[in-house]
Amino acid sequence: MSLAVLYSRARLGMDAPQVTIEVHLSNGLPGFTMVGLPETAVKEARDRVRSAILNSQFDFPDRRITVNMAPADLPKQGAQFDLAIALGILVASDQIKGDGLEEYEFLGELSLSGDVRAGPGALPAAIACTAAGRTLVTSLDNANEAALASDSDVRYAEHLLQVTSHFRGQRALPRAEYEPTTIPTPLPELADVKGQQTAKRALEIAAAGRHNLLFFGPPGTGKTLLASRLPGLLPPLDEQEALEVASVHSICGMQLNWGRRPFRSPHHTASGVSLIGGGSIPRPGEVTLAHRGVLFLDELAEFPRSVLDVLREPLESGEVHISRAARQTQFPANFQLVAAMNPTPGGYSPDDPRSQRYTREQMQRYISRLSGPFLDRIDLHIEVPTLPREMLTRPTQEETTAEVQKRVVSAWNRQMTRQGCANADLGGKGLEAATRLGDAERALLENALDRLGLSARAYHRILKVARTVADLRDQDAIDKSALIEALNCRQLEKLLGGQSAY
Repeated sequence: MSLAVLYSRARLGMDAPQVTIEVHLSNGLPGFTMVGLPETAVKEARDRVRSAILNSQFDFPDRRITVNMAPADLPKQGAQFDLAIALGILVASDQIKGDGLEEYEFLGELSLSGDVRAGPGALPAAIACTAAGRTLVTSLDNANEAALASDSDVRYAEHLLQVTSHFRGQRALPRAEYEPTTIPTPLPELADVKGQQTAKRALEIAAAGRHNLLFFGPPGTGKTLLASRLPGLLPPLDEQEALEVASVHSICGMQLNWGRRPFRSPHHTASGVSLIGGGSIPRPGEVTLAHRGVLFLDELAEFPRSVLDVLREPLESGEVHISRAARQTQFPANFQLVAAMNPTPGGYSPDDPRSQRYTREQMQRYISRLSGPFLDRIDLHIEVPTLPREMLTRPTQEETTAEVQKRVVSAWNRQMTRQGCANADLGGKGLEAATRLGDAERALLENALDRLGLSARAYHRILKVARTVADLRDQDAIDKSALIEALNCRQLEKLLGGQSAY
């Protein structure tokens, strides 16, 4: 036969749409034509495929070769189509049989010697391939992550000859089984942080309810140290969440760390596009790389205000929509924000004598780099003061990460049983049902809101934090003490010119 039809997968955001590769040999002057919106790396397949076929002791047809990649309006990128194109040429030229090809999909780049190389996006491709009821053939290096897809049938090959032997009925391709390739490094231990009990309590509340958190205080007080302990306090990922994280890392070509919540810490010179994602061919940004984990912004006030404001939408919706002239892409961005900053340009509190060289207007201008709507999306604002010297030098007995995580997991389970989501994600009637207040508690909260002049969004976030505090105490109702603790977790108001609630 002079026509072969095979299947592969493209990359489009988090999706792996099917690509049908049709290879046709016809009479005429020898040539190699590719159609179907291939980008440069795909067009270069003609040279890689030719050398791989010849170096695998096959004949390269001296005919006119046309490769069509359908659908024609879907842009094709990357070199993962090499293996399917090479097999299509061999089948169309009757050098191997094409029986059963419709049951397989192929994903792999070819070297000039015919070796099958790895590429990004193997896990989303394997998930889509399994949903289509086909077997995925890929490289040895990609096989391990592709095998993470539930109920998948993934076969791997190190060379083109192994794939041709499989379809000749000589030697079947081995099936991939997932095996961890790296030993996870231990997470930072909370007990290493001395003192700072208020900040540690805020970390526990943030972990239990998935609340966004801001630390502010002088340099060297442990703000970054505290933030790095949050991933260890969070509940373990379930299988679906771990698969989502692994898929994000797969499309970015990053090493998988199965079951570990990501922790991303971009520099304050990062652009809005690097945070959100983008490009002519949209790629994920830091908010997507932090999906199901923690995004840590150190030196928060040094970020341009326009960059911080692009985070407002993903903080609310948990996803990012990137629109370009040619295409639109959606990426997941369900992350937890933790930030750290100094309270003044000099780094010290406004009452510190070292801050006297700055005027009140300069300090207000420094804080005003953070817009009100952005700060409204942060539930907890916690001051991290300088510790007394004797506390630094004196041995202390601090709670370990495991001890705090046990309480966090218990509170998390209460939320899942009651409403099926974290307290930070409550909204509408769900929030109303979970945060019913008594008359005394309602009067307390209304008085505090009047004194602080908070927005409706801030009011709802205080309720969510109070609900988390009650869950950590294993209480069904929100009492006055839970509300007071939630209100005292908004300590940035005094820097903004407001007054404390209590």
